[in-house]
Amino acid sequence: MNPIVRSGAAARAGALLILVGPLVSWAAEFITAAAWQDPPYSPLYNWVSHLGLTGPPQTAFGQVANSPLGAVMDTGWVIYGTLLIIGTFLVFDPRKGTRPIIIMVLAVLAGAGVSLVGIFQGSNANVDNGLIAFHTVGAQGVMLAGNIMAIAVGAGGTRIGLTRGRSLASITLGTAGLIAFPLFMTDVFTGWMWDIGLFERAVIYPIMIGHALLGSSVAAIQRHRPTHPPAPLTARVAS
Repeated sequence: MNPIVRSGAAARAGALLILVGPLVSWAAEFITAAAWQDPPYSPLYNWVSHLGLTGPPQTAFGQVANSPLGAVMDTGWVIYGTLLIIGTFLVFDPRKGTRPIIIMVLAVLAGAGVSLVGIFQGSNANVDNGLIAFHTVGAQGVMLAGNIMAIAVGAGGTRIGLTRGRSLASITLGTAGLIAFPLFMTDVFTGWMWDIGLFERAVIYPIMIGHALLGSSVAAIQRHRPTHPPAPLTARVAS
């Protein structure tokens, strides 16, 4: 088996960054949702991206949006995307073939996507000035690239060091997210908008869980990996 991940302090740091990214985003989401009280935020009904609206209360994309701590959510998304890209580049070794390069490219697309969601809000103002295109491309980019990345990670799990169970879990998560994506888009474009937050999270959460799974797995592997390689047999015999 030819590993596609680096070893040493850089890989350990990268694994922790990949793990911390979704945890920061989840923490920001829970804090921001708790502050949204007028009307109370519903994770099943309300858009996820509406948590990041920092302007005055408004009706955007068919829903009343009033997020007092929108900047917290936006910051969480940008941190998540940045940590994912940096962490992936520290963990994976592009010299080991096509698979690590594919995973790194997908991580860049997913990380840039979630960061764009935080930078360009889904507000009425951005609809009017055209900047909503960056928000939309970012959101759909992370939904697709993030779930495909989970599948790619699971498919190469043995070369990353993942157990069979974790590899299958990563593939399952990515597949579930990709199945939910067209359902979410249908809910949006048909104008049905039934429990949009539920469908949106069905696409997003598998990505976040997959990143947490990847980061924690690589961190555990690096922690138990010997710091120094064993001495050659001839050296041990001579000693």
